[in-house]
Amino acid sequence: MSTPPLAFVQCALGIGALCAMDALVKHLSRSHDVEFVTFARFATGSLMALGVWQAQGRPRITREMLPVHLLRGGIIAVMALSFFWGISRLPLAEAITISFIAPLLVPPIASLILGERMQKRYLAAGALGFTGTLVTVQGAPEFSGERLLALAAIAFAAIAYATSAVLLRSRAGKDGATVITLLSAAVPALVLSPAAIGQPVPGLEDLAWFAALGLCGNIGIQLLSRAYVHMEAQASAVLEFTALPWAALFGWFIFAEPVRPQVWLGAAIILAACLWASRGERAPAPAA
Repeated sequence: MSTPPLAFVQCALGIGALCAMDALVKHLSRSHDVEFVTFARFATGSLMALGVWQAQGRPRITREMLPVHLLRGGIIAVMALSFFWGISRLPLAEAITISFIAPLLVPPIASLILGERMQKRYLAAGALGFTGTLVTVQGAPEFSGERLLALAAIAFAAIAYATSAVLLRSRAGKDGATVITLLSAAVPALVLSPAAIGQPVPGLEDLAWFAALGLCGNIGIQLLSRAYVHMEAQASAVLEFTALPWAALFGWFIFAEPVRPQVWLGAAIILAACLWASRGERAPAPAA
């Protein structure tokens, strides 16, 4: 399967939008419970996605597509709650780095669920990208106490994310980005709705932040859904490593989190892995 360059751009920008969402979650978690912020992300995202769905003529949602989306929505809810709790207690770039076990899990999960042939090039590029993440953790604080719990939450979220990414890939070419974006927000919002019980009514400023949260999440899912139509899950998995420079940028700009030289060196290695993965397969030599 040949992947057009635009799909790689859409995938990288979609990941950037989700990293911006993560930064907003980290900011809002300073003044709100993580559980409520997670619910607000999906609740506002649902309202926006519903508006787009209505404007585009209400694309049909069939009974056939619901089982996968209900399963994926439940996985997303648990994943988001675990991941957001972790990033509220860790530097953003460090949390993203730990989450990079997810791309390594995508090829075997895609092979199991979608029947994709595991390609050596993607596996090798994924291994090179993970080498870059190992470089970034050099000089980081030791893992202990609450940090250890936060890291465990990030690792668990990464496993759930890999599974949800493969499920998304299985429906991207069938259901369309509009339906996928709506169900990717609405199902987790329903699962997480008990978190809103007993919470004070948000003010206008909080509502604006929550709206920005939902917008970033929806843009990310829209771009990824469009990219996945033209990409194998193994190729998109390697692009997940572009989250590191995004996270380092947002962490430095918003939270003044220092970015160690090892992070940038790791980002350079990750970029090389992404460029390698984006190269098309060589055409077979013509028969004599």
